[in-house]
Amino acid sequence: MPSRPASSASPAPAARPASPGVQRPGRPRSAAADRAILDATRSALVETGWNKLTMGQIAARAGVAKTTLYRRWARKSELVVDAVAVLFDELELPDGGSLKADVEGVVLSFAALLERPETKTSLMAVVAESTHDAVLRVRIREAVVDRQKRLVLEGRRRAQERGELPPDPDDGQEAAQIVDMIYDVIAGAVVHRRLVSDEPVDAAWTHRFTTLLLNGLAGVGAR
Repeated sequence: MPSRPASSASPAPAARPASPGVQRPGRPRSAAADRAILDATRSALVETGWNKLTMGQIAARAGVAKTTLYRRWARKSELVVDAVAVLFDELELPDGGSLKADVEGVVLSFAALLERPETKTSLMAVVAESTHDAVLRVRIREAVVDRQKRLVLEGRRRAQERGELPPDPDDGQEAAQIVDMIYDVIAGAVVHRRLVSDEPVDAAWTHRFTTLLLNGLAGVGAR
């Protein structure tokens, strides 16, 4: 079969620059390496504290090159936020069959998570650092706070299906504000109780707190 003349071949398209946010060709990101890095970050932070924690130390503990860390995280604070965020992603909303049981279950689960040294140390470190770093505050809100509002959404959906709560308002902004407030009240109370006051979040306290949340101040003494 005769070959096509070279002059009839179409010119090769010019290479297009990589779009922002699109991963360049090369070795794919390893989920195992990410897990090792995040695990190493938490354990190193518990042992050395925030001030002595370095990217090089984390890389050595995780068994990766320091450049691998910097390709994923520009700063130590961002890495620590992601390291604690995956712990919060472990939280689930147990289905206790009622709104009261669901709230008590998630409160106790949240408190148990805060008891873990790696959670407590990582969370307190990044919150303290964020007091003078607005960018870090945004990252904490996006990686931890906003992702965990899924628990509130799930709990409200269940309670609405049981007839325990009214439907969400038609106004989407108002509905979102309700979710924000519920999250702030529950998470704020548990974090303050465990990490600030250093008091236990046990079954008795959880019962009183849930009663207050659901029934208001008049119902605090209810059994």
